[in-house]
Amino acid sequence: ATETATATETLDACDAGQLESCAQTSPRVEKVEGGEVVVESIQSTIDEEATGGAGKDRWSRLKNTSTFKRTVEIWRFVIVFFFKLWVINQKWSYDKADRDKDAKGGISEAAKSKKSAELATWLRESLVTLGPTFIKIGQQFSTRSDILSPEFIAELVKLQDKVPPFSSALAVETIEKELGVKSWKEKFSYLEAEPIAAASLGQVHRARLLDGRTEVVIKVQRPDLKELFDVDTKNIRFVAQLLQSVDPKTDGAARDWVAIYDECCRILYQEIDYKMEGEYADRFRENFSDLPWVKVPLVYWDLTTERILTLEYSPGIKVSDKQALLSKGVDPAVIARYSVECYLQQILVKGLFHADPHPGNIAVDASDPADPKLIFYDFGMMGNIPNNVRQGLSNFFYAVYKNDVNEALDGLVGMGVLVPNSSADMTAIKRTGQFFLDSFKTRLREQREEKKRMQAEAALELNQPKVNTKEDKKAKRKKILSNIGQDLLVVANDQPFRFPALFTFVVRAFSVLDGIGKQLDPRFDISEISAPYARDLLLETRPGFSKLQDNLQRGADRQWEATKGLFVAPLKLNKIEGLLDSLERGDTKLRVRALEAERALQRVSIMQTVTTCVVMAAVSLNTATILSVAVNTAPPFIKTVCFLVSALFGLLTLKNLGTLSKLNKKEKQITGMA
Repeated sequence: ATETATATETLDACDAGQLESCAQTSPRVEKVEGGEVVVESIQSTIDEEATGGAGKDRWSRLKNTSTFKRTVEIWRFVIVFFFKLWVINQKWSYDKADRDKDAKGGISEAAKSKKSAELATWLRESLVTLGPTFIKIGQQFSTRSDILSPEFIAELVKLQDKVPPFSSALAVETIEKELGVKSWKEKFSYLEAEPIAAASLGQVHRARLLDGRTEVVIKVQRPDLKELFDVDTKNIRFVAQLLQSVDPKTDGAARDWVAIYDECCRILYQEIDYKMEGEYADRFRENFSDLPWVKVPLVYWDLTTERILTLEYSPGIKVSDKQALLSKGVDPAVIARYSVECYLQQILVKGLFHADPHPGNIAVDASDPADPKLIFYDFGMMGNIPNNVRQGLSNFFYAVYKNDVNEALDGLVGMGVLVPNSSADMTAIKRTGQFFLDSFKTRLREQREEKKRMQAEAALELNQPKVNTKEDKKAKRKKILSNIGQDLLVVANDQPFRFPALFTFVVRAFSVLDGIGKQLDPRFDISEISAPYARDLLLETRPGFSKLQDNLQRGADRQWEATKGLFVAPLKLNKIEGLLDSLERGDTKLRVRALEAERALQRVSIMQTVTTCVVMAAVSLNTATILSVAVNTAPPFIKTVCFLVSALFGLLTLKNLGTLSKLNKKEKQITGMA
């Protein structure tokens, strides 16, 4: 949450390429020239000094690049990135001072984090150079904490989408062409030629309607964007297919890289369809028509097409600007609570949620300080939660509230996160789930006690927050692994979990909202706001789940099971007796899964492979040596092949020894001996 808060402080709406929010929340810059007031574009001041004039050349170059050159450029970037990433994970690439035999891979966490941060910076700069497609994909991957390390997430969150605008003449030409008029004056009484914001996908111009009073903003799409997307996405799909085949997925989650690619493409093409964005804005406004503190700018459909979007001008204060809110008499704590409550409504009730609730995409209408309103902008990235997923999520939350692991797993199955199959050990999954539910309950109790302690110490001016040392964290990790290490290994091997791409936006949204809340209110705690509100929402959607009715239902179920047992128990005894007879006759085989034996057999299999590789390497080397020394008539080609075969088996030997070493380390971690 701290990283997110820091990122949101350094990246505003214009930096992130959120055009509508930049236009609605940024003030107009005016200067006097020759006795006249001239409106100056905010965007015109941003790139010349920063890029030395190189920005326009770079972006015009993309338009004129051939498909072949573009493909070569993309693959050069892909190969260089993965080579750099591979080097970071190699022990030999670090100085002796940066090595730690107790750390993962023998590399100290600090040294690896430093190199990862350097690579993340290079990645961000390279994505900007590659253009709109890669900027947007980079921004989407800033939500994928399940795939990328914190260093990459922190850098991609800062990914700027601020680029030079295209020519005003071309923008005006696009507006006239899309609206089917000879002159923009047929639709508007005033149109600012210079854009007030520009990003990789388009730019925004201010205007007034023919009545001369109604101010609007016009979002104009950058030319030839779809053609560039078509070339780039074909190459990216091939990269996704390669990752699908080489990703070891050792963390227990079966990532589907092709599905991730499909989700990214869906969002990319969705963002350049301005009619769809307008439809989402209308749906969002309709969904929250019952909440007076949520506001969405109106869409002018007669002035909107797939390539231009005309919206009501709804100015507001940036949601994270605490000083501006206080100066208007608005309580920042109220705004923080509104943000979380609105998002919970989107997820649990409405099913349509804003997939990018960046501080630049939410503003505050402070015209009435006693009744502030949240203004939502930029509906290019929206997510739809299907009914089964929303119901499963609701069931999961309620199961966590009741500390019921069986219902929690049913909820995960309903959402498609858990996929039970013949190879999945549900007993191990259930034990792991129960452990985390108990840990969550214990953690909440400890937080409440810690909060009371800090409040008491604050009253005595002795407030000293508890600091967890490295030894404390290590001891806690060993305790967890000693309790459920065996089950975690089973889950990692079976890979029963899937992480739908849809959920990454939900996770990131709560992270961003937590950062905004802490900026607005130091006492902000998203869990305290979410828990009672989520409980109320669940009780509203399921009135039968009130506490009294729930207790009565459980009691009735127990009585029914007891009554049914009086009649069913004798039949079950007969069935058990038949099963025992079947076991005695040998008709039924009892299968027992011994996890330790499975791992031992895996190590034995690897050792057999190592032995085979060593023998083959030795035989090939001896053959090559004999052919080189004793048999002078042997063709050089045969000798070379023998040496190459010997080297190949030698490399396979080293590879399998490395795999065996990793298995041994994992065994120590699981047993808590590491």
